[in-house]
Amino acid sequence: MSELLERLGGAPQGRALIITCDNLGQSHAANAAIAECLDIGVATAASLMVPCPWARDAAGRFAHTPVGVDLTLNAEFDNYRWGPITQAPSLLDGDGGFPRTPADSWEHGDLDEAHRECRAQIERASQWGSDLTHLSPHLDTLLMRPEFFDVYLELAVEMALPMRLGGSDQERRAGFPFRRLAADAGVLAPDHLVQVRARPARRTLEEALENLEPGVTELVVSPAIDTPELREMDPGWLSRVEQYLLVAHDPSLRTAVERSGARMLTYTDLRDAQRRN
Repeated sequence: MSELLERLGGAPQGRALIITCDNLGQSHAANAAIAECLDIGVATAASLMVPCPWARDAAGRFAHTPVGVDLTLNAEFDNYRWGPITQAPSLLDGDGGFPRTPADSWEHGDLDEAHRECRAQIERASQWGSDLTHLSPHLDTLLMRPEFFDVYLELAVEMALPMRLGGSDQERRAGFPFRRLAADAGVLAPDHLVQVRARPARRTLEEALENLEPGVTELVVSPAIDTPELREMDPGWLSRVEQYLLVAHDPSLRTAVERSGARMLTYTDLRDAQRRN
């Protein structure tokens, strides 16, 4: 049974779905793809990476579209870099950007600097005029270590925003009950999470839709249009283009969504429910 879905006015044994586009602001290729996924595709939400080079473009392009903030402490690509928007020496690697891996962030990152940086990312998105709906943890850096999760949760409480959380398997790997901690703090999160990370994207999406569990499921994709820059930047570019074509343009995926019988939600629904209590 899903207490969350019941709070959203649905049956506790029902099924609901949020389809979120991550990496908004990371590149022009991402911005262009996500615009189509939201406008003509099946996506219902997006998450903005504020420190990235194309974030300001995204904020303008999506000025009237509710978005979340993908709290970012890593820059994972070798040839395409971004870094903190605050003075945060411990959050930098040797070439002046964020560390490439969560492990590097956990080893070297100062928690006070991480908190200031993440808060500044939220504030900048708000100053740009974005209608903020939720928080998410880029590469799960803020999710998988308890001391970093404290930063994540504190900001969700302060900003009265729901948050993305992994499922029970990820919680076991983290070694602490992040779902219970969020619930105890009054922060809402989707019940289930499916992230499309590699090819074949179609199979991952179709299997997720065929096997939706009761409650609210978040399906996370990272779409991008096919450009020379994307191909040079991201070794996983082919999967991202596939995700874009599926979510924005493939009628069979829309049919699969409709066949699932799931109620389509946005993170605005969760945010508004959280703020009512």
